[in-house]
Amino acid sequence: MKRTAIELADGRELIYFDERDDAVRDQPDQRELPPPPPASQLRYDPLTDEWVAVAVHRQTRTFLPPADQCPLCPSRGDRHSEIPAPDYDVAVFENRFPALSQRIADEPAEITGFTPVRPGQGRCEVVCFTDDHQASFASLSPRRVRLVLDALADRTEAVGALPGVEQVFCFENRGVEIGVTLHHPHGQIYAYPFVTPRTRSLLAAARRHADRTGGGNLYADVLATERATGDRVVAANDHWTAFVPAAARWPFEVHVAPHRPVPDIPALDDAERDAFGPLYLDVLRRFDGLFDLPMPYISAWHQAPVRIDRGLGHLHLQLFTVRRARDKLKYLAGSESGMGVFINDIAPERAAELLRAG
Repeated sequence: MKRTAIELADGRELIYFDERDDAVRDQPDQRELPPPPPASQLRYDPLTDEWVAVAVHRQTRTFLPPADQCPLCPSRGDRHSEIPAPDYDVAVFENRFPALSQRIADEPAEITGFTPVRPGQGRCEVVCFTDDHQASFASLSPRRVRLVLDALADRTEAVGALPGVEQVFCFENRGVEIGVTLHHPHGQIYAYPFVTPRTRSLLAAARRHADRTGGGNLYADVLATERATGDRVVAANDHWTAFVPAAARWPFEVHVAPHRPVPDIPALDDAERDAFGPLYLDVLRRFDGLFDLPMPYISAWHQAPVRIDRGLGHLHLQLFTVRRARDKLKYLAGSESGMGVFINDIAPERAAELLRAG
């Protein structure tokens, strides 16, 4: 992998990750851009013990432009995008409309006595998987998936070392049904200045299990049980298993987990990184084959926090879709949105059976 970092016209960082060592990435950004916005404002909700980001500048972010105006395609001729090069393998850059950044502005100490305020210190990056606008992650080669994984490892380490960052989240949104604003195949990285509510919940359960068992890793024990029973396993190889969780929330939900407990993507060894792509691509193609159409999905890497409880975590990728039938979507209605209690219309065992048959 060749890594080349440049600076965009407004000072944001862009990094090329290339499969070829002879790739030349010295093209300058020829646009005239305004300065990046300051960091968002974080407001504490005392009723839920959670932080909410208020990022008003994101209201004007790019929304579903036509293909000839896509900001993630390479720059060619008189058309200049976020990527100055005329082609690329994988490119990662700081989001132009970030929810979190290192550009800290002065904030009031509180909104009320119950609602303290702090800057949205962190980092948001865009990860472009390919320069092909018409591609999808499922259409990538295993070699390109390995490059993407190496890029995510590089960025997880880099942004995790930034001041104030407590957790790094790598993810991909696909499909208008999910809410994407750009069609070009890409993912994102959020570096949060706190441990997210979802991760706090997972860690609390893992801590209780460790206390009960004298140090057992909860996710590793669950994974071992799923591998032993096989009822919900979709696919597997020597280093990874893809399975439907026994209490899946979504109509079709799969976890892809390494057999060796590791806290994050950088901790994966070469064999594990090589083995991930073929299995994950197989699972994505099974998703697309379920209803013979491109499946909308969220693909979310669960990594341990940067500084605390790393021994309680177990890296895994959660892949799920809102599509429950060819012509039906699962909407988060009253029980899910109001109370956080999910109701799944498809038994996890049936979902695994359908995915295995695909």
